[in-house]
Amino acid sequence: MKRLDDVSVPPDPADLLPAMIAAAQRAGETAMAYFRHGEHTSAGVEAKAGGSPVTEADHAVDRMLMAELRALDASAGWLSEETADTPERLGKSRVFIVDPIDGTRAFVAGDPRWAVSIALVVDGLPRAGVLHLPALGHTFSALEGAGAWLGGDMPVRVSDAETLAGARVAGALPLIERFARTGAHVTPQRKVPSLAYRIAMVANGDIEAGFASTNAHDWDIAAADLIVHEAGGFLVDTHGRRPVYNQPSPKHGVLAAAPERFREEIIARLRLMS
Repeated sequence: MKRLDDVSVPPDPADLLPAMIAAAQRAGETAMAYFRHGEHTSAGVEAKAGGSPVTEADHAVDRMLMAELRALDASAGWLSEETADTPERLGKSRVFIVDPIDGTRAFVAGDPRWAVSIALVVDGLPRAGVLHLPALGHTFSALEGAGAWLGGDMPVRVSDAETLAGARVAGALPLIERFARTGAHVTPQRKVPSLAYRIAMVANGDIEAGFASTNAHDWDIAAADLIVHEAGGFLVDTHGRRPVYNQPSPKHGVLAAAPERFREEIIARLRLMS
């Protein structure tokens, strides 16, 4: 693995992306040692403050990724769901934003729809991103200005649906119902437990829109944001703004992802919901 000792010349995101993909896939192998399809995980499980679960697999992946990614770019800060946050990252223009296992509840229950999420954020926006779903055998990646891919070489593009009428939409049911009350005739889909994967499904054209409820965090969305953006879509809040990352608070409000052609309609309906 390449290590850059001269932090005055940080590596180009294009040069980092292959190593980020490899790190995500190794992280997936680590997590899969604890995963049981259709059965409860073999990993020890604890409850975090607020009641959400965390497993020994989350911590093992977090430690591995911290060591590997920070060796790739010594100039970058660090923000992960499973690492205690500190103000140190705020003084960095570059930061790795990581969710070791996005969709831990699914992981614990034996549902394969969970992901390892890695983004390199520069000046508040994701420049390179990887979303690896080891239990499904999928790896999404994206590079700012160059595109998004599945499996490294298959271009990813949003749905070519012409209207939102009958659109396949995923998210928490109460949020979809609020969206439908604005007059949108949509088709709710089974909830996708990994928010990052939900957004990637928009990028890949599997659904037309995906919603995130209040309190999504940087680590849930940064990599998927770039993937959907490079696939011809967008991710915005109720004011139509793209998320900005590596801020003092990593939390975000309600968000929606969809193909670019639906931007004005989605934003108008989001405003009616707020």
